[in-house]
Amino acid sequence: MLLKKNIPISYVFGKIKLEITLLTVYSVAVYIAHTYFGFPGVSIPIAVPGILGTIISLLLAFRSNQAYDRWWEARTLWGAIVNDSRSFARQVLTFVDNSYDQLDKSALKERIIRRQMAWCYSLSCHLRNQDAHNCVGKYITEDEKKHIDRQKHVPLALMEQHGNDLRLLLRMGWISEYQQVAMDETLTRFSNAMGGCERIKNTVFPVTYSFYVHILVLLFVLMLPFSLIELFGVFQVPLVVAISSSFFLIEKMAIHLQDPFENKPTDTPTTAISFKIEQDLKQLLSEEPPKEEAQTKVQNQGMIYYIL
Repeated sequence: MLLKKNIPISYVFGKIKLEITLLTVYSVAVYIAHTYFGFPGVSIPIAVPGILGTIISLLLAFRSNQAYDRWWEARTLWGAIVNDSRSFARQVLTFVDNSYDQLDKSALKERIIRRQMAWCYSLSCHLRNQDAHNCVGKYITEDEKKHIDRQKHVPLALMEQHGNDLRLLLRMGWISEYQQVAMDETLTRFSNAMGGCERIKNTVFPVTYSFYVHILVLLFVLMLPFSLIELFGVFQVPLVVAISSSFFLIEKMAIHLQDPFENKPTDTPTTAISFKIEQDLKQLLSEEPPKEEAQTKVQNQGMIYYIL
C-alpha cells in the first residue's frame, strides 16, 4: 500500500529503467548509423507509427480499465469486510446479553470478536501466499490455535469456529433463532467476500492479450526513430524516449494493478484495512486500540507501505 501522496520520480521511472536504457542506446545507434556511417536509413512515414500508436493506445486503455476493475473489485470486497466485521461484533455484543441469567458471557463474546480480527489478518496473508498461521496467534485461544495449525485454509477454519460458537449460543438459549439467522447471514457475507477475493487472485489475466500488446508496443518503439530522424535529427532521441516511456509506464501500471494481492506497493491495502478493523473491534470491547506505530513500516525505494 502506497502511503506517500508525492511519488518520487525515481520510483516511477525505476520501473522502466531497463526499457529506457535500451531504447536510448537503440535511438542513438540509429542516429549514428544514419548520420556518420552512410547507413541507408529506412524512412518510415510518420503516419505509420501514428496509426499503430493509436491502436496501441486503445488496447492499453482497455487493459488498464480491466486491471483497475480487478483492483477496485478487490477494494470493494474488503470495504464490505470492514462493514460486516463491525456489524458482526455489534451483533455479538448486543444479541448475547448478560442480564438474563447469572452466567458471565463476556469471555465468549470477546473470544468471538477477537477471532474476527484473526480472520481478517489470516485472509490478508492467505491471499498474499504467506503463512496465515503466523497471523492469528495472539488473537485466538491455545485450543483454537492447535486446531488451526492442522488446517491448510486458515480463514475457512476460523469461519468454521465462528459457526460452532453460533450453534453453541443457540443451543444454550443465549440468542434466539431469529438472531442466529441474522448472525449466520453475516458469516455468509464473509464467505462470499473471501470467495470473491480468491476468484480475483486465482483468475489470471489473459497472457496472450498481454503478450500481443507488448509485441505491438515494441514494434512501435522500434519504428519510431526511423520516422522522426528525418524531421528532428539528433533530437529524435529524447522524443523517442519520452513518447515510448508513456506507453511503457501505462503497460507497467496495468500489470501491477491486475494482481491486487501480490504484496506489492500497488496492492489492495489488506493489512492496513485489517489493522483498522482491529482498532474498531477493540473499541467495541472497550480495550485500548492499537496505535499506528504498532504496524510494521518497510522502506523500499523511497516508498513506505504496510506489509505483514
